[in-house]
Amino acid sequence: MEEGSVVQTSNLPLVVDLDGTLTPTDTLLESLVRLLKRSPWSVLRLPLWLMRGRAGFKEAIASRVTLDAENIPYCTPLLEYLRAEKSRGREIVLATAAHHTTAQGVARHLGIFDKVLSTHGGNNLKGRAKLQAIQAQVGEAFVYAGDCNADLPIWQQAQAAILVGVAHRTAAQVRREVPIEREYPKQARSMAVWLRALRVHQWIKNLLLFVPLLTTFEFTRMDKLASMALAFAAFSLAASATYIVNDLWDLESDRAHPRKRLRPFASGALPILQGLLVAGIALVSALGLASVVSQGFLGMLVTYLVLTSFYSWVIKEYVLMDVLMLSLLYTIRILAGSVAISAITSSWLLAFSAFIFLSLALVKRCAELVSLKDAGAGATRGRDYRVSDLVVLWPLGVGAALCAVVVFGLFISAPETQARYATPQMLWFVAIGLVYWMARLWIKTSRGEMHDDPVVYALKNRGSRLTVLAMIAAAMAAHFFTWELYP
Repeated sequence: MEEGSVVQTSNLPLVVDLDGTLTPTDTLLESLVRLLKRSPWSVLRLPLWLMRGRAGFKEAIASRVTLDAENIPYCTPLLEYLRAEKSRGREIVLATAAHHTTAQGVARHLGIFDKVLSTHGGNNLKGRAKLQAIQAQVGEAFVYAGDCNADLPIWQQAQAAILVGVAHRTAAQVRREVPIEREYPKQARSMAVWLRALRVHQWIKNLLLFVPLLTTFEFTRMDKLASMALAFAAFSLAASATYIVNDLWDLESDRAHPRKRLRPFASGALPILQGLLVAGIALVSALGLASVVSQGFLGMLVTYLVLTSFYSWVIKEYVLMDVLMLSLLYTIRILAGSVAISAITSSWLLAFSAFIFLSLALVKRCAELVSLKDAGAGATRGRDYRVSDLVVLWPLGVGAALCAVVVFGLFISAPETQARYATPQMLWFVAIGLVYWMARLWIKTSRGEMHDDPVVYALKNRGSRLTVLAMIAAAMAAHFFTWELYP
């Protein structure tokens, strides 16, 4: 953020808002998400709590969950300014509509506030109610730092204003009425930030939908290609919706992770409410596209959504069960592709995908543990994995990869393969490629060079991508061309 100084009011008490000002997030929404994560059935009680009014609603939530002030993001430039002002003896006051337990937690963590004014009992400290509390506890002369038009009554009575991410229209009004001590313009939310939140790069995984189209060699039929294009779009939008919900669900654990703490919602770069709105739009669009493909495909998409939600809310916290569920979610994409083009899925293909995706899921967990080990941590947060588990996970993951190669070898010798391929023996080149490809992924993991998602890494890394293309080319040659491999 940029900052500029227009007037000097350094001797006046500085009163600071919390939500949207000192922190870019909404502490009430974060507390609500945490409550629903711990007690999903609490959603049925929300209407009753809302009937108590805003202060009563906040009291009901705060009595059940406590927000960790150490983990929430803060506006770094403003916080640095507050600390500098505090160091030279200026009175700093926190005045917020957040519940007093949240406000007191932030005050204890930061250690810069002389007074804390917050929602307590039946008094929701917002707007004019906050102004009255400030005038009663601080006095008539003060400087106020806020972020939205709800703070206008306070700014109008203040001797100066600090604007933090204020909308242009509101900021212009404040500038006309009071002097500006500091201004921290709102950071524009670029499309790149939303693309990160939607995890568009993860859409690569939905190319698995096209596997049945390739294995049945019907990729020249335009009607099949059109159905697969719609299916890909539906799965991608549905996956993005689940990614957003999952990121909101995992705010606490993501902020404790060395890389995930930089995600848009964990860092506060995107607001929670907008995330929920975008997720809802993506989900409705996905279901609409899926219904156009077929009712059977719509059923597969709904099944995927149910399983991935179950994974996010329950299974991911249990060691090994989470990787088994991940391998199932990958395999479901292949099944969904078969349903989209009305093709019969080979049992060999399903067995192969179960083993290879189990290995890839274990790559993902081992990569996280290697990263934590390098950072000096001993265990993951929000998942039941420890760095010491690597001695078990390494051989389990490599063994699953070798099982996938064995299944592929049996597939080569199967009668249906001998009948479908012109030169089935050439598929052994694919088997050799699989051994090299999987071994390379595990070596990269052991070196700490693996991406958070191995499927994305496998398709974006040049060496891995070339290996995959070579295996596809060998499979195509085995199907279409007759080769005299034996004299």
